[in-house]
Amino acid sequence: MDVGQHHSTADELATRADGDERPLTALHPDHVKVLRLRALFIATPLVLAALVLEASGLPWRGMALVPVALAAVWLVLLAPRRRYHARGYDMAADRLRVVKGLLFRADTIVPFGRVQHLDVEQNPLERWYGLATLTLHTAGAHNSSVSLPGLAHETALTMREAIRAHVRRETM
Repeated sequence: MDVGQHHSTADELATRADGDERPLTALHPDHVKVLRLRALFIATPLVLAALVLEASGLPWRGMALVPVALAAVWLVLLAPRRRYHARGYDMAADRLRVVKGLLFRADTIVPFGRVQHLDVEQNPLERWYGLATLTLHTAGAHNSSVSLPGLAHETALTMREAIRAHVRRETM
């Protein structure tokens, strides 16, 4: 899927607050690779611990390793792709909509007039793949920041500048 390409299935379309149905923009495809590497960092010690348990003489062979290995395969290979497809965004002229979640779904709309400051962040994995996370900080205590990971770094910078320009216009 190309950067900026829209999802096209009816299931991935959602109604915005103003009743306009618009498709969500997909995250950068390399975000799946970042999610897989993060999962691999979690799964590796678990698999190593299961191997140590197996070597310690459990009553049945595979009692620890089989379930841990199956969970690791799901965590590294299947879950990242599902998480990637469960996330998207829609940037309108005056707001950013961020949708995320598999089990617990969140559909958040941030009006640009509520934005106090913006961050574009990169961890080492994101930097390696040329990705970034755009974070919008708003007034308030509950849900006062909304993060959108998995953007191409240039896309995140462009979005930040567009939002910042809109915020400047409103404050003048």
